Amino acid sequence: MSDADLARRALALLDLTELGDRATEADIRALCTKARGDAVVPAVAAVCVWPRHAALARTLLADSTIRIATVVNFPAGSYSLALVLGEARAAIADGVDEIDLVMPWRKFLAGEEDHACGMIRTLRALMPPSLRLKVIFESGSWPDAATIRRAGSLAIETGADFLKTSTGKNGTGATPEAARAMLDAIRASGKPVGFKPSGGIRTLEDARAYLSLADEIMGKGWARAETFRFGASGLHAALAAALTGAKPEAAKGY
Repeated sequence: MSDADLARRALALLDLTELGDRATEADIRALCTKARGDAVVPAVAAVCVWPRHAALARTLLADSTIRIATVVNFPAGSYSLALVLGEARAAIADGVDEIDLVMPWRKFLAGEEDHACGMIRTLRALMPPSLRLKVIFESGSWPDAATIRRAGSLAIETGADFLKTSTGKNGTGATPEAARAMLDAIRASGKPVGFKPSGGIRTLEDARAYLSLADEIMGKGWARAETFRFGASGLHAALAAALTGAKPEAAKGY
């Protein structure tokens, strides 16, 4: 696949993200303008913003097919269930299409699997069936691939529509090892669950590596917007540069 073809494929799978701690309404307006693309650079699959910006993003993109995603229990994964459900209810009322939940991974690793899985199950039950639930593992903090795969299997059983590697806020982001473990769990489940590598994905070669891994494990053609996303802000510049011939800007952020 040529660089240009790869860039077009990856842009159609991109969750363009603004989760900066000081993100403003102006930042969200700029994000949504970029998300729409232009005559050369295609539109992205979704934007992912803080819950406080979800209503604005919905308004700005109401006439497009770009989906609105938000995050809950983010980034620490340590909030109470009541607070997480409150965030989710408000986001649903504001018109989001997807919710990215940080699973309580510290409790999971401490043996409290029921707590972690219970949050996934309860949130999935709250969400309308048409909305997607992406479960974030913060996989860079996990001890091994086997544990990630087990957690992936349990997350799928309790309602995850996507498995997502990382918040991008806590050291190590996506890794091929974690991606393989999650994709193995998805394949073994036999369910239509998607995968979202996120955190530290900033170059065309990064995108190529994760798409190649998905093609290898799940089969050619599996990775489409319904089943595969990149969680990134920095990646967009590299993909756009491959289409415009411009020198890529220095990648920043998530």
